[in-house]
Amino acid sequence: MELLLVVILAALLLGAFLWWRRESAARQERDLADARADAQRWYERLGGQVMNLHGDDPAVRQALVDAGERYNAAGGQLEQARTVQQYRLARETALEGLAYARAARVALGIDPGPELPPLAAAAGAGQLTRERQVDVQGQTFKAGPQPGRDTPYYYPGGRFQGRPVPAGWYSTPWWKTALGAGAGVLGGLLIADALFSPAFADPGYGYDAGYQEGYAEGADYGDQGGDVGADQAGDFGGGDFGGGDFGGGDF
Repeated sequence: MELLLVVILAALLLGAFLWWRRESAARQERDLADARADAQRWYERLGGQVMNLHGDDPAVRQALVDAGERYNAAGGQLEQARTVQQYRLARETALEGLAYARAARVALGIDPGPELPPLAAAAGAGQLTRERQVDVQGQTFKAGPQPGRDTPYYYPGGRFQGRPVPAGWYSTPWWKTALGAGAGVLGGLLIADALFSPAFADPGYGYDAGYQEGYAEGADYGDQGGDVGADQAGDFGGGDFGGGDFGGGDF
């Protein structure tokens, strides 16, 4: 009798384990299918924007070039994606491209369309609320909340070497180490120090605690940076926003 009870209990435990395995596999398949569908939806929406938007203004052309790059990158990511996280990365790239497409619509003077889901890379970065002009290493850099002849480069918000950089329009893509005043990462940090002071934007209107904390951390560099030499510059490492070509862009 006891042996029979043991056999029945073992059979029940085995059945419960097999049911749990089957349900777990089905849930993972559903999650993967949902992530794939979500990424594909934003990717297709980006494709429609890239194909239908046109303009000769430099700000429009540049924003559409950036949107097209993200469209191509998201397509490549979708083809290679096999996990939920990989599909989420493709979704983020597509959303980044849509942010550039939305900026192009603003530069064209047409309705930018509905708000987009927030970009993970832009969390805590905020957005520009006023125009700014600074001189760094003999070059003038401008930034502002609206596109203009002197600010044709849009950036949807992100981080440069851990420093939050708000969304807005810039005179040059200084965050790209290959272009940052010819001075690489160190030059980019000097530009960020000059552009992004606490008075650059109105607290509570585009910035949150994440920006203030990021600026405070970045200020430590300014306190130490008077005599930064080439050996220290190397410690900052290379790379663009977000620790590399996240989403196939220049982040």
